[in-house]
Amino acid sequence: MVRDSPKQQGNRKKLVAHLREKGIVDEQVLKAIGKVPRHLFLNSAFDKYAYEDRPFSIGAGQTISQPHTVAVQSELLQIKRGLKVLEIGTGSGYQAAVLHEMGAKVFSVERIKELYDRTGKLLPKLGYNVKTFYGDGNLGVPVWAPYDRIIITAGAPIIPEGLLDQLNPGGVMVIPVSNGDEEIMKTITKMESGELVMKEHGSFRFVPMLEDKDQ
Repeated sequence: MVRDSPKQQGNRKKLVAHLREKGIVDEQVLKAIGKVPRHLFLNSAFDKYAYEDRPFSIGAGQTISQPHTVAVQSELLQIKRGLKVLEIGTGSGYQAAVLHEMGAKVFSVERIKELYDRTGKLLPKLGYNVKTFYGDGNLGVPVWAPYDRIIITAGAPIIPEGLLDQLNPGGVMVIPVSNGDEEIMKTITKMESGELVMKEHGSFRFVPMLEDKDQ
């Protein structure tokens, strides 16, 4: 049985109100964050803090992003029900769960075996039908391409060309690109002509994107 107490549900409502105050306007995003039990994606020691707007360690040198960052990336993706979304960096699985709750068909790649094993079991247990893959996120998942949306959940040193090749015309990539000590959140829209249109959406902090799957 999923442990989701009335107090935790109340804390999610407070989190949603906080995200509204911080400028999140997409009701679909807010509704999903209000439903997904973030505490279940964390070590139980973090239960009382799970709905604070900050990141937490999930082991293997990785973190679960703060809810505001998850909300911003989800909003920038402009999700419509049934869209195919490729996520680079499964991590805890929280972002994938939010996208699934929004009606996306989620394909997620994780290159750290420990996290891949843990999250691959957790997501279906919680009712989230996400296809997870162990591999180098820079390579994407060509066998299921093309995708309507691509989201990168770690700081990328460059924009991976191979991922852009897996994006449908009319599709959108959301990617934090490293810029010194911070990352600049960018959207890249692939026009029907193949032209790429890039926009910037402010600075954030992410763990760095890893380049191989030797761990």
